Parts: sequence; C-alpha cells; structure tokens
Amino acid sequence: MSDIIAENKLYTGFFRRPFAVLSGLLLLQIGLFYPTYWSMIEIWWRSETFAHGFFIFPIAAYLIWKKRQQLAAAEISRDFRALLPLVGISFLWLLAHAVDVVAVQQFAAVLMLPVLIWLMIGFRATSLIAFPLAFLLLAVPFGEFLVYPLMKFTATFTVYAVRAIGIPVFWEGMYFSLPTGSWSVVESCSGFRYILASLTLGALYAYLSYRSFWRRVAFMLLALVVPIAANGIRAFMIVMIGHFSGMELAVGVDHLIYGWVWFGVVMFIMFWIGSFWQEKKPAQQVTSTASASISKSAVPSKAHGAGWALGGAVIILVLPVWLTLFESGISSETVTLQLPSAVNKWQVVEEKLTEWKPIYQGATQELDTVYRSGNELVGLHVAYFGSQRQGAELVNRGHRLLRAKEKYWKELFRSTRTEIITDTEIGLVEAKIKSTEQSLLVWQWKYFNGVRTSNDFYLKALEAWARLTGKPRHGAAIIVYVEHKDKTKGDLEQAAQQLEAFVAEMMPELERQFEM
Repeated sequence: MSDIIAENKLYTGFFRRPFAVLSGLLLLQIGLFYPTYWSMIEIWWRSETFAHGFFIFPIAAYLIWKKRQQLAAAEISRDFRALLPLVGISFLWLLAHAVDVVAVQQFAAVLMLPVLIWLMIGFRATSLIAFPLAFLLLAVPFGEFLVYPLMKFTATFTVYAVRAIGIPVFWEGMYFSLPTGSWSVVESCSGFRYILASLTLGALYAYLSYRSFWRRVAFMLLALVVPIAANGIRAFMIVMIGHFSGMELAVGVDHLIYGWVWFGVVMFIMFWIGSFWQEKKPAQQVTSTASASISKSAVPSKAHGAGWALGGAVIILVLPVWLTLFESGISSETVTLQLPSAVNKWQVVEEKLTEWKPIYQGATQELDTVYRSGNELVGLHVAYFGSQRQGAELVNRGHRLLRAKEKYWKELFRSTRTEIITDTEIGLVEAKIKSTEQSLLVWQWKYFNGVRTSNDFYLKALEAWARLTGKPRHGAAIIVYVEHKDKTKGDLEQAAQQLEAFVAEMMPELERQFEM
C-alpha cells in the first residue's frame, strides 16, 4: 500500500503546476510554428527515406515518461540562461524563413522544444531527459546532400571489389558493365536509408544499454560507419549474385529484398557486438525521502519567476511569427532577360544542339539558345529567378540536370572546378552526361548580386544578407554545354576549352542584364 501511495505522490509531483505551464508553452510553440512541423510531416508521408520520422516523437515521449519518477523528485526551478539560446534559435528560424531554407526552419523549431523545457524546469531536471530531447532531432528530414557522395563510394567500392577477384569491368561514373550485364548505382543504392535507420536504432540501443557517455558515443559512431561499409559489401554481393546467375537473380524486386535482409543481418551483428559492452543499470529506488522532496520542490520559492520566464518565452516565440506575417517584404522587381543575338564571333543559330534540357522548378524565366562560331556549337541555358519564394528559389533540391527517373540520359560524373576567365574567378560544377546517341560536357554556376558561385550554402548566406539589408534577391542559374566525341581524354579537354572561350566572351554581356 505504501508503494502505491508513493507512486501516486510521484504522479502528482510530475503533473504539478510547473509541468502544466510547460505543457501549455510547448503547445503554444507547436501552434505558432505548425507550418514548419507540417512541412516535416509532409516529407515523412511522401518519402520512404524519412518515414521513420513518424516514430521519433512517440519514442521520445515514451522515454521521457519512463523518467517520470526522477522528474517528479527533481528540483524544479526556472533557468533564465535558456532565454539567450532561445533568442538565437528564434532568429535562426526567422533567417531561414527569409531565405526559404526549410531544413533549417525545421531544426530551429525542434530545437526550441528542449530549450523551453530547460527554461521552465531548470538545467538539472532537463539533463535527466537530455537523450530523448536530443533524439527529437532525428525527426528532421535532413542529409540528402550525402546521397551523391554515397553513390560515388558505392560505385567505387563495388568496381574495385569486382576487379579484385579477377572479373573485368568497364566503368563510367555510376555505370559499370561486366561480361554478363550492365549495372548502375542509383539513389536507392546509396545506402542513405540504411544510415538513417542504423543511426536511429543505434542511438536507442546505446541509450538503453549503456550508462557511460563515451560508450554511447562510440556505439553511435559504429552505427554511422558500419552501414556505409555494409552497403558497399551489399552492392558487391548483389552484383556477384547477378553475375554468377547469368543476370537471373538480384536484378528485380529480389534486389531490394536482398538489400534489406543484409541490413537486418548487419544490424543483428552490430547489436551482438555491442552486447559485450553492456553495463548493468542500478535498480531504481523511490524512497520516502525522494517522495518527501516533492512537496519541497513542488512550488518554487520565487513564484513571480515563473511569470517572467513564461512572458519572455512567449515574446520570443511570437516575435518571429509576427514578423513573417507583417513584414513589408523586399522589392519584387524583376528583369526581362533577352539573350544577345551575337557576341563577337558567337552568333545565335536556329540549330538544335540536343534534346536534353536541365530541370529548374519555379523559374521566373527560362531561356535556351545555341551559339555558333565557325564549326563550334555551344548551348546556353539561363534559369532566372526574380521574386524568390518557397518552391521558386534559386537554390532548391528539386533543380536537376536529369529527371529523377531519366531513361535516356545518364550522368557519368560530377565535380567542382574553378576557372579563371578574363581575370575573374568562377566556381562551377562540371558534369558529363550521356545518351545512346550523344555525350555532353556541362558547366553550371549561379549568379547572385554580382557573385558567381556553385556553393549553395554560401549562396543562401548571401540571400539572407540581402534580405536583411533590403537588397534585391533575384539571381540566375547559368548552364553552358557542348557536345564532345567521347573517344579520348583529349576530346574532353578540348570541349572544356571550347566552353571556356565561350564563357569568356558571353559572361560580361549576360551578367549586365541582371543588374537593376
């Protein structure tokens, strides 16, 4: 009977006034920033890669509930130090909203939750549930920029492994051919899903199995590294199954089945290895002394402190939302582009260089023109973004050289390079794309307020500064391309020289049109 009474007292302590006020504050934050949370849910729903996000908040809530006894017995006090990071995170959200960076908005919104908890119940009490609160960050759909590097690693690992056992391989970027058939590394082969799943499960396992901070960190690093290597081995095994079965196995649905079976085996082995590091957790004891401490800490000595903390938090939360609703906005003036019909020796021609066209979503204006100089043909594509907004911005992960499920074209390689053209440095992305009939060398970069760059992070920072200082935020993606014979390395260098000569003459005339 005494145990039941003690448990009831703990529940009463857990739901006492500070926690009730905190619950209201958290609901207010979720209500104010619901568009940001809804954008996360939409991604969970449409993307299998991030579908695990539906489980993150319930799991975190359960882990916090398991700590209810310790929280009920903990000393509760407002910690005004939390207001400073709360201001910083709110400003970060506002800045991300200004330049339409949804992922940063989502991180900022989720980060506000643990900071609000820290503000209202204190650092010591918050530290009891530090892991569940940090676990919430895994709900943010983030990391797709890793897909291409992971694809490159998978392709490289597989080709070298196949060659190591004596099988000849013809290799072009993400595509390679064996005597028995051809293979390609696509986005689903990158292993990114495995990494997210492994990191999520690994974090839970580390938290539930270990008490030592460093053991938890070590296992989470293991959960991050192992799936990368395992995915390379998976790709190699699938290619070998296909090769030795005469391309009858591991080339259809069973390709994916083998992949997830292998992932399950790898996770089992990883958890089995982790079991040797396990630490026994001490039995939790709820003593009458702990229960008695509830009555002492139930009502903080300075009741007015709660009002100041609550008021400060509400102001900080409401301010960025208010600014986004009532901001006057930046000039939405745009320019109408007209590509020059001739620049020095380059003349516009009616000829069509290729059927290929890059994908730029929401562009204000797109122009595609072919220029000739003697026997040389160069294509120029400009995607201009005037008044940028969500879904129609210069930097967007929906912009692609090829459609997501392109059948006729394939990208053989992509890399960054720096060109010095007319004493001007241009950082650009170089790619080689190929169809059954044609090979193209493509250069692309972006122009924004006099800056040429292919670094999207830098460009977003420039956009944020332009927004804060009232400058226009229009810019353009510039793509130049040329056909090459794809026979020798010299052909590729010759194509690059042709693009360099074209850009040197065209760039000043083209960029002059962007100035308002």
